[in-house]
Amino acid sequence: MLIPRQKTPLLSVPTLDGAGFDLSRQTAERGTVICFYRGLHCPICATYLKEFDKRAPDFAERGVDVFALSSDGQERAQAMADKIGNANLRIGYDLPLQVARDWGLYISTSRGKTSIGIEEPALFSEPGLFMVTPEQTLYYGSVQTMPFVRPHFSELVSALDFAIEKSYPARGEYTGPV
Repeated sequence: MLIPRQKTPLLSVPTLDGAGFDLSRQTAERGTVICFYRGLHCPICATYLKEFDKRAPDFAERGVDVFALSSDGQERAQAMADKIGNANLRIGYDLPLQVARDWGLYISTSRGKTSIGIEEPALFSEPGLFMVTPEQTLYYGSVQTMPFVRPHFSELVSALDFAIEKSYPARGEYTGPV
């Protein structure tokens, strides 16, 4: 389990823009929001990523970079970028499933073709959304066992405004006896 205010696992994957993504090299003033999505086969992911792409400038105004990735290969990641009309997101691919598991993501097995007629990979990670500080510590995290009911990006932007104004710390950091 990831612990707020503690270092996150390493994360380094190729990206569609060819520059690659390495979390340890991110330089945004207030950190990075990382959206792990299920893959091209998921119609809910496409809708979610469209909203993330639309909200990316709002995060940038607050000094926060945005990044989306999945275990899909380059071709499927590019197809997703094209499908959502991507304009603002850096999109990564080839996420190793062990790295997904290190981040606390759930792993699912294929059920064949989805409702949109695209084959699920044999194994893939379920969604997760994280905000990581410039020091590479966890500020916010949410993981799902299903593709449904995900955090809203507009609420996360509003929460950032509050956190910035009040210097609000990451919560959930206590690991002692209860």
